[in-house]
Amino acid sequence: MPADDRADASPSADGRPRRRRRRAVRILRIAALVLVGVVVLGVGGGLWWALTPYQADPDGLAAVADDPRLTVADVDDLVVLRPTDEAATSLAGQGIVVLAGARVDPHAYVATFADVAAAGATVVLVRSPLNLAILEQRPLSELTSVAPQVESWSVAGHSMGGVRACSYAEDEEVVGLVLLASYCSGTDLSVRDDLVALSVTGSRDGVLNRDAWLEARDLLPDDALLVELPGVNHAEFGDYGAQPGDDEATVPAGEAHAEIAAAIVDALAG
Repeated sequence: MPADDRADASPSADGRPRRRRRRAVRILRIAALVLVGVVVLGVGGGLWWALTPYQADPDGLAAVADDPRLTVADVDDLVVLRPTDEAATSLAGQGIVVLAGARVDPHAYVATFADVAAAGATVVLVRSPLNLAILEQRPLSELTSVAPQVESWSVAGHSMGGVRACSYAEDEEVVGLVLLASYCSGTDLSVRDDLVALSVTGSRDGVLNRDAWLEARDLLPDDALLVELPGVNHAEFGDYGAQPGDDEATVPAGEAHAEIAAAIVDALAG
């Protein structure tokens, strides 16, 4: 065999580069699989997080179920509280659409808004996509269509739900806005001098960003009502138990719900 041919057939001249290329291809494949795995785990973990919301306290739901002043019914992905003939009439003809906090089941606000319905209002609690109100894209008219008898509508939201409620309140058909441990972000309602605006906070709220809440005050009408409830924490605006990062409440949940509802009724009946 000629010397040049022997050199070309030598492993050092041909085999090693091929092996290096094969190793490089294997490394790239492994890296791609790892990247895909990270993405899948990230998406899967995010979906698991979003689809495992805080659930309503069964005792609170049972208490409302026994209240003769209102009824509670699931209508598709809405929870509707309707006043009965035994309800008061201070909010008769009114309706309020409520956007839940992040990862909170809408049933967790039944206990909070029971006294609002008992005052004569129809309350529509919204289940948003992935339990995140900021992903809610349905027009307000679709959410209110379950109660065509209502004459005027307000919107409310807890925490993240309040941000979405503010955007709904840009509609001039909305007569009231209720923010529960929340504030507007990117929605300027200061020019809506015809809007009844109520912002309720708790003195023991460990989740609400107070600096952001203060900065957002200018986004509300000048005559907005600001109410701070002593001893109430972030989670007590709903009825779903403790929440990470929150401070411990110093008033019972039932008392907190009664105070929140009273503030809402006073504002909307005024």
